[in-house]
Amino acid sequence: MDAMLGSLDACKPACNDVGSLPNGTVSAIQGSHSSSLVTPCDATLGRHLARRLVEIGVTDVFSVPGDFNLTLLDHLIAEPNLNVIGCCNELNAGYAADGYARSRGVGACVVTFTVGGLSVLNAIAGAYSENLPVICIVGGPNTNDYGTNRILHHTIGLPDFTQELRCFQTVTCYQAVVNNLEDAHEMLDTAISTALKESKPVYISISCNLAAIPHPTFSREPVPFSLSPKLSNQMGLEAAVEAAADFLNKAVKPVLVGGPKLRVAKASDAFVELADACGYAFGVMPSAKGLVPENHPHFIGTFWGAVSTSFCAEIVESADAYLFAGPIFNDYSSVGYSLLLKKEKAIIVQPDRVVIGNGPAFGCVLMKDFLKALAKRLKHNNTSYENYYRIFVPDGKPISSEPGAPLRVNILFQHIQNMLSNETAVIAETGDSWFNCQKLKLPKGCGYEFQMQYGSIGWSVGATLGYAQAVPEKRVIACIGDGSFQVTAQDVSTMLRCGQKTIIFLINNGGYTIEVEIHDGPYNVIKNWNYTGLVDAIHNGEGKCWTTKVTCEEELVNAIETATGAKKDCFCFIEVICHKDDTSKELLEWGSRVCAANSRPPNPQ
Repeated sequence: MDAMLGSLDACKPACNDVGSLPNGTVSAIQGSHSSSLVTPCDATLGRHLARRLVEIGVTDVFSVPGDFNLTLLDHLIAEPNLNVIGCCNELNAGYAADGYARSRGVGACVVTFTVGGLSVLNAIAGAYSENLPVICIVGGPNTNDYGTNRILHHTIGLPDFTQELRCFQTVTCYQAVVNNLEDAHEMLDTAISTALKESKPVYISISCNLAAIPHPTFSREPVPFSLSPKLSNQMGLEAAVEAAADFLNKAVKPVLVGGPKLRVAKASDAFVELADACGYAFGVMPSAKGLVPENHPHFIGTFWGAVSTSFCAEIVESADAYLFAGPIFNDYSSVGYSLLLKKEKAIIVQPDRVVIGNGPAFGCVLMKDFLKALAKRLKHNNTSYENYYRIFVPDGKPISSEPGAPLRVNILFQHIQNMLSNETAVIAETGDSWFNCQKLKLPKGCGYEFQMQYGSIGWSVGATLGYAQAVPEKRVIACIGDGSFQVTAQDVSTMLRCGQKTIIFLINNGGYTIEVEIHDGPYNVIKNWNYTGLVDAIHNGEGKCWTTKVTCEEELVNAIETATGAKKDCFCFIEVICHKDDTSKELLEWGSRVCAANSRPPNPQ
């Protein structure tokens, strides 16, 4: 039986993620620097942490105050180049740091001990799954309480302060519990540099009575980070390139597919360089949308098995060789393990590993180096793209609406498509927005983000806050379902307080539509809210906010004209009323296949 990729008998792909610093550099974060003395009042752990955050590109920190972190927040606020943004809850603060990291390359949040830490934990787990360096800072217990057998508030009532730490150990790549000043400098720097090198979240707990105390180790401006670059094994790289070139040059109609780990490998440009050189048709896995330019002449769309964009799956699955750069094959991306791929036809390139067919495998080979070197060794072959062009038929347009007819989702996204430019970014919430946003054609420079691996509903509200704060020059367009919005709606308040000009399309179809298509039940129906009324109440006359409710195409057109015209400098909230069964055809197909995968009976014992 053939070994199938993305099928029930597929091998688990390697997940040895390789991170580097933001903006693609792996050598150092440094410029001209002279080690100068700081004033005694600034020679504190809190100010050192603030300076380090600014140095690595974090100019906004998302926080929720609590008695264990208040003094630390004082010292973060005192840093003139750091903006501390108070969020409505810790979960959203973590989601905001996630969204911020997607644009800036690193993000940070500050919460209080245990009640805050365990609340933000879900967001940190999501950042871990997406290979995002998020620095989670927790205000911890007073140093005098460690080892005393005392019971503290904000705990579960046991004289053991490690519960929070133990929870974070599984979703962070490094944990620092700072409860003395002697090694605080080293612990903080190790934690931050590890987050950057591994491109994963880290956990830092700082005792509440340490942040304000001056110490000699903080008496000078911190020496800029200089991180040792990760290097490919040259012999391994050459062997991998030779084997891959031999494999692909023998193929008649090879293709390329980009995966989500292009981000962590900082290899998007190298992937495009390879596509330019070889002439193959190339697509992306759904969670890699936005990582490579869609205006490339050989881009053929999203490869997502049975729910791929038109004609993409036919070309990929009929190819006699395919190179996947940074893929994640899970039950969602494989549409319930139904991809029609064969392992022996595949080259799988992970951030530091290359596997060709059923073997051989080459370790210590960085993806970026491999793709660049391979580009110089491949024969030009555009057969797969010619095949795509031969069968391609342009997408049709939705059936025109009658005047006043109820608005359909496909009409909504037709109009959202027309809003996109290099000055916008799209945030897609878990749900049918996944599938509708996948079909958007991104202009050059248009941002795009969604959380597919973790798929936590409500993620997009906080992520929109963080992403928009990181790139104020872009207007964020967020597509959020009503069920997801109810989980995290509060931090619309923070968007307004920050003066953001995001446009949120709230798609009100009365429930958890994605769950309905996997397995329906009364639990998927939610209480309807007056969403525009809620946002008006949150606005409360403070800041720039405009809301409207649309039920037909004419109202939608007017709303978009207002949001992009007279209200272009406002936060705009457009509630879109849709029928509960108005879903994309892709969700219907995907939901049935995921349902089949979830409902498999137990194997015989």
